[in-house]
Amino acid sequence: MSAPVRFPRFFVTTPGPCPYLPGKTERKVFTELNGNHADELNEALGRIGFRRSQNVAYRPSCLDCKACVSVRVRTDEFQPNATQRKILRRNADLVVSACRPWSTSEQYDLLRRYLTTRHPEGGMANMDDMDYADMVEQSPVQSHVVEYRTPTTFGRLGELVGACLTDQQSDGVSMIYSFYNPDIEDRGGLGNFIIMDHILRAKAAGLPYVYLGYWVKGAARMQYKTRYQPLERLGPDGWELFDPDADGGK
Repeated sequence: MSAPVRFPRFFVTTPGPCPYLPGKTERKVFTELNGNHADELNEALGRIGFRRSQNVAYRPSCLDCKACVSVRVRTDEFQPNATQRKILRRNADLVVSACRPWSTSEQYDLLRRYLTTRHPEGGMANMDDMDYADMVEQSPVQSHVVEYRTPTTFGRLGELVGACLTDQQSDGVSMIYSFYNPDIEDRGGLGNFIIMDHILRAKAAGLPYVYLGYWVKGAARMQYKTRYQPLERLGPDGWELFDPDADGGK
């Protein structure tokens, strides 16, 4: 006799200030990910626009705004443009390792440097080492931290210059959160490199998609996601090709 199916219970957060669009109010719908079927539930929800944070899957459910749109890259058709090829060449010597989801002081120090430089007023600005450990280690699904290091010299491990918390899915990978050293002058475009590395590795593995989270219409700091084409967005009728330059970002 098979065990009964337990459907997830969904909850809605209290409205609060939107972190992306001034004057807007944010609200989320969420559910807990736990048990033996957390991976399957996370994947199913990811295909309808949910994102994971620790053991919670959530998506925007704002009453008066639809600016947040789920996007994913089609890996098999992705071809880097001239600027992206230059970034790939510049960082081709980096050593990439997929590590178990266990936080380290080295990762946390890099995260602090990244947040202080790039997002000093962001929602994660006050994250301490325990918060970071929770973000990485409280994962009920198959995930890992992808580390990017300079080449090994004299048997010593290279410097950690980038990292990304990544979920493994049957149809691709979901980039939960990436960060990097923003102060290395001879390695411009590290953030772009990390995304392209995920795309190219997923492509080589025969995985069709890299999920990039939300593109937010009107939020300048989210526009970088449209550089990776072909890009799909989740609309009322499912996933569809998306080029904001072609359709005005509608």
